[in-house]
Amino acid sequence: MERGADRHTTSDDPRRPKIWLANVGANAAHPFSSPRFEDGTFELLSIPESPPTAGPHSVRYADVPSFNDPARTLGRWVPERFRETATHYDPEFSALTYGDNVERNARAAALKGVREGDVLFFIVRLADWAAGEFTGRFGFYLAGFLQVESILSGVWSKPSEAELDRYGANAHVRRGLNRPSDHWDGFWVFGGSRKSRRLRRAVPVDRALAERIFRRADGGRWLWNPSRSELQTIGSYTRACRCVIDTSSVDGRERAALLWSAVEALNPGVRPG
Repeated sequence: MERGADRHTTSDDPRRPKIWLANVGANAAHPFSSPRFEDGTFELLSIPESPPTAGPHSVRYADVPSFNDPARTLGRWVPERFRETATHYDPEFSALTYGDNVERNARAAALKGVREGDVLFFIVRLADWAAGEFTGRFGFYLAGFLQVESILSGVWSKPSEAELDRYGANAHVRRGLNRPSDHWDGFWVFGGSRKSRRLRRAVPVDRALAERIFRRADGGRWLWNPSRSELQTIGSYTRACRCVIDTSSVDGRERAALLWSAVEALNPGVRPG
C-alpha cells in the first residue's frame, strides 16, 4: 500500500467492527495532571510536544480551549513554564483525528490492524479535583472515542493538499510541517466519523468494569496481583494500544454492549449506533 492511501471496506464486507484502546494524555511521568471534577466532567491535557519549542504549526497549552469553560485555556492547568510551549494535542476532537508512530513504536504497532468502522477508545489518567485543589486521588477513565472512517498510513513525506485538509490538525502532521527534515517518520493518522465523541463525563475504568469487559491477549481475564495497586494493574494492561473487544464473537458483542452501557450511563445517547 502506498503512503497516504486510505483503506476502504466494501459494503458487502462481513467483518464486524473491533474496539481498540489507546492510552493518551498526561500521566505520572509529567509535572501536571488532567483534572476530574466532582460532577464527573474533566479536562484532558495532552503531553508536551517533542521538541517543546513551539513552531509555526504548533499548538501551545495556552491555545487549547478548556472543554468546560471555553473562555479559558488548558494553560490554567499546567505550570507557568509550560503555557507557551508546544503540546502534542492528540487526539483532537475538532477535526476528529488521532495519530501514532505505528511503524516505530512497539506500543502502537497493533494499530496496524485497525480498519474502517472500528472504534478507537481513549483511556486517560485523571486526578480528582475538589474544593479548589487536587485531592491526591487518581484513576483511569474513558475520555472519548473515534469511529474510524479513514486512515492515513505510513506518512514519510508531506501529505497532499487533500490529505492536509482532512488530517492537518493532527499533532503528528503539525510536527512534520514544523520540522520536515526528521518528522515525516512513517506515522499513521486515524480520521473519525461525525459519530466520534469527546465524552462530557469520564467513564471510570476500575476493576469491576475491567473484569466484565476486558480480556488478556490469550482471552483470559486480567490478573490482579495483590502486591500491586488497582491503578498499577490497569496501567500495565492498558499501556500498549490493542484490540480489547472483537465483536465477531457472541462474547465480544456482549462485552461491547456492556461497554457502551457504561458510557451511556454517564453520557446519554453517546454511541456510534
